[in-house]
Amino acid sequence: MSFNLLYIDPGTGSILFSILISAAATLYFLFRALMIKAKVFFSGRRNAAAPKAARPFVIYAEGAQYWNVFKPVLDACERRGQPLAYLTSAEDDPVFKAGYQWAAPEYIGKGNSAFARLNFLSADLVLMTTPGLGVDQLKRSKAVTHYAHVLHAPGDATLYRLFGLDYFDSVLLTGDYQGEDIRALERQRNLPEKQLVTVGCTYLDVYAEKIAALPQEDPHPFTVLLSPSWGASGLLSRYGEKLLDPLAATGWRIIIRPHPQSKQSEAALLERLAGQYRKAPNLFWDYERDNIFSLAKADCMISDFSGIIFDYLFLRDKPVLYVAQGMDLRPYDADDLEREPWQFRILREAAVELTEADFPAVKEIISRLSESGTYKAAREKAKKTAWDRPGEAGERILDFVMSHLPAPQASA
Repeated sequence: MSFNLLYIDPGTGSILFSILISAAATLYFLFRALMIKAKVFFSGRRNAAAPKAARPFVIYAEGAQYWNVFKPVLDACERRGQPLAYLTSAEDDPVFKAGYQWAAPEYIGKGNSAFARLNFLSADLVLMTTPGLGVDQLKRSKAVTHYAHVLHAPGDATLYRLFGLDYFDSVLLTGDYQGEDIRALERQRNLPEKQLVTVGCTYLDVYAEKIAALPQEDPHPFTVLLSPSWGASGLLSRYGEKLLDPLAATGWRIIIRPHPQSKQSEAALLERLAGQYRKAPNLFWDYERDNIFSLAKADCMISDFSGIIFDYLFLRDKPVLYVAQGMDLRPYDADDLEREPWQFRILREAAVELTEADFPAVKEIISRLSESGTYKAAREKAKKTAWDRPGEAGERILDFVMSHLPAPQASA
């Protein structure tokens, strides 16, 4: 006896899952609405008010790496006595040990399990860093009144994958400049205008305090931090040994901090490079959750289009080299705009571009750059543009949230 097995490829499976979730959500809310109408009818209260959201304020954290983005908001809620539900896809999320009285943390699984839960949410406002609402498996719940996206980096809002922010009701910006390109995309795509509010950058507020509290490593060997993004255009993927060989030959301490996504998407590449440079005494790999320890040690940074460039520029005010050639913008919203992303424009003023042809002379280039104060004014300009109101982001985000929550009912 033979059996024919039905194979469903991952792409088709994702589509089928989305269809099933949408159908289930429709049936669920239809049934819920009928039950409410039946209760109102049989109770004789024809003009009864609509039911309140089960959870007025919800935060969704896609992973533990976003803890520093949401912590200032949770701290503000704690100070003001504002309850919230904190849904997370990280079993080891720091929220579970934080001891908050007003936050109700809950692990909801990862991937499709989390999306299934989120697609059935009932809330007045949901705050998240996850892009792609209404594009992939993450759907808008009919029982959520307002979806707010908080930008978790001071770089361009258009360097998300296509349509990343299109279907949010609001976007919370780190600097006013980010709103210009969002508005341009709305006009181009005939989208209704979202509410754009500049609140600052929560995780930079947290990192500024943490770095100030770290003990000084003095004296220390001259240190270069290599901190690439992930994907085909990232430094490690694109150049690998071509850049690591001359860096290792400098004799300086070289800290390599891959993007967190690289551990999932480029595990084979990282394993190969780590093995190849296992005997290099001055090369170190950093996989710590927080980047501040490497930032605090580094005298210079080399990166590509990773947002960590701005962490270093704003928090350490030290030289940066970047490799920008050949980045493919087609998968990103920025490709639909006529002008170049702000962070690429500002880097030409505040940092030094490094090309592949420069790699053999990287030691000489870094030495000259470290002795020059040419770029200091440009670094300060970039900081003022992209990091508004330092130290205030948590309170400003909660102010925004409260403006969208129903006013508390006075007791009779």
